[in-house]
Formats: sequence, structure tokens, C-alpha cells
Amino acid sequence: MNRAFLSVLKSFLISMLALSSFAYAADAPAVAPKADLAKGEALFTNGDPTRNIAACISCHGAAGASTISQNPKLGGQHAAYIYKQLKDFQGPDRNNAIMTMFAKALTDDEMKNIAAYLDVQKAKPGAAKNKDTLDMGKKIFRAGVAEKNIPACAACHGPGGSGIPNQFPRIGGQHQDYTVAELTNFRSGVRKNSPQMMTIAKRMSDDEIKAVADYIAGLK
Repeated sequence: MNRAFLSVLKSFLISMLALSSFAYAADAPAVAPKADLAKGEALFTNGDPTRNIAACISCHGAAGASTISQNPKLGGQHAAYIYKQLKDFQGPDRNNAIMTMFAKALTDDEMKNIAAYLDVQKAKPGAAKNKDTLDMGKKIFRAGVAEKNIPACAACHGPGGSGIPNQFPRIGGQHQDYTVAELTNFRSGVRKNSPQMMTIAKRMSDDEIKAVADYIAGLK
């Protein structure tokens, strides 16, 4: 091959590469816009009276630091988990009359904004209260109950209950009453949005649920 031919071939290949790159860029999906933390904070703190959406803060506390033991602490919770739960409240798999009403009033972007705002808040610590069940709760959380095929909670939620973003929620420091209620709901089938948790909870006794819930409350 002479130099002139090689030069033409090189120019052709460069042109084809540029065209293919342009085509790929045109076909690629647009980057999803980031969640708006300011809008999430405004909706969480003030609600939207024009649409009868109550402020989340009234039940879940400032920055998600709930002081009501039946209502979960949400500050520091993973955004993907909060978003999923809000979506699930819109359907049949998570049964809660109050939350279903509010979730159905939110747009998809609003749910993402609230979730993103809560994700960056500081998690509020809790404390275990029952010394008599502390060892049982610790064993269940760290090692599970082999004879009942109950896996260690730490296997998914981490040794400190901090969870894994996009996979498993933060549970460390959560209110005892709330954790007991949700494990009981998983066990009874009232809450159906996690097949894994339904299976595990069905193997747990009331005493085991209370013990691990109390231990979880003290995790930091």
C-alpha cells in the first residue's frame, strides 16, 4: 500500500469512528436529573396544604428524628429504601391507611426529593432498655438462631445496623415499638413488600422479636 492510500484509509476510519460515537451518544438515555433536596426539605417540613398533604415532620420529627415510638426515625435512612417504601405504600404490599393516603398524593419526583433529603440527615441514636433480653437480642442479631433457620440480622443490615445503600435499610437506633410492629406485620402478612423478611419473621417468637428489637435500638 502507498502512503496516499493509507492516508485516505486513516481519514475514513476516523470519520466512521466519529459517526459511530455520535450515534451512540444520541441513542444513550438522558442522565436522570438529581433529586432536589431543598424541595424535599420543604415538603417534609411544611407539607402542601393545597393538596391536603400534611407535613411529614408532624409524625416523623424534625429532620426525621422521630420522638414517637410508633413512628419510625427516618433521618439517615437510605434514599433508595425510603423511595421504595413510599412507592409500596401506593400498592397492596404495604398496608398503612395513613401513609397510603399521603404516598398516593405525591409525585414520583416528590418522593425522590423527600428520600434524598432524609438520606443526608443525621441518624438519631436510641438505647436498649431491657437488660434481661439483651443477650438474646444480641445473639439473634449477630448469629441468628440456627435451629430455627433464622439468619443473623447483621448479615444484611451490617454489624451496627447501618444497612447497605440500595439493598438493605438502616435499622440501628430504631424505636423498639416500631421494629416490633413491623416484624409482627411481616409475620402476619399485613406487610408483604419483602418476601425475605416475611419468611424470617414467621420463624420468630414474640419474645425473640422483642429481644432483637430492643437490641437494635441500642446500635450505633
